[in-house]
Amino acid sequence: MSLRSALRAHTADCHAAVDALFGSFNLSRTQDYKAFLRAHARVVPSVEHALEEAGIARLLPDWQERRRVHRLAADIRELGDRLPAPLPPPALHCEAAVWGAAYVLEGSKLGGALLAKATPDHLPSSYLNSQGPKGAMRLFMDRLDATNLEDHAAAVAAARDVFDLFLKAGHLTLEAVP
Repeated sequence: MSLRSALRAHTADCHAAVDALFGSFNLSRTQDYKAFLRAHARVVPSVEHALEEAGIARLLPDWQERRRVHRLAADIRELGDRLPAPLPPPALHCEAAVWGAAYVLEGSKLGGALLAKATPDHLPSSYLNSQGPKGAMRLFMDRLDATNLEDHAAAVAAARDVFDLFLKAGHLTLEAVP
């Protein structure tokens, strides 16, 4: 089984839970949209930083173009809000874990593109519309497929940890939404 297949199969439940939770935000309402972005801002900065500390640029040389934290921060500021305190980052102690965490962030871009269509034009959406460099997802999947890592468990554990961070952030944020 390829690493991509292992990640897809062993995180499907987490992916479905995150989709269901974040699908409960009504992105046509400014308050919900702010809350949605704040929830992401509890996760994306810490995961991107953890990936950088673990050497993601060695695996994805175009990493700097893939980063979205600056777009997320800009959208939040444009809405007159500020970044919340981030949740603690996942531990990424090996290459497999880096691939697992990156799998979740890169995959979230596809969901973001779909959600951007539900976001009114008057709301800032550079974060949701950010897909990275041309062909970035194809390149990511090609590199993921080319890995010869035998430790799929570490990749799956890291991906599940990142999905769990999104779930925690979503729940914390929803509790605060009026």
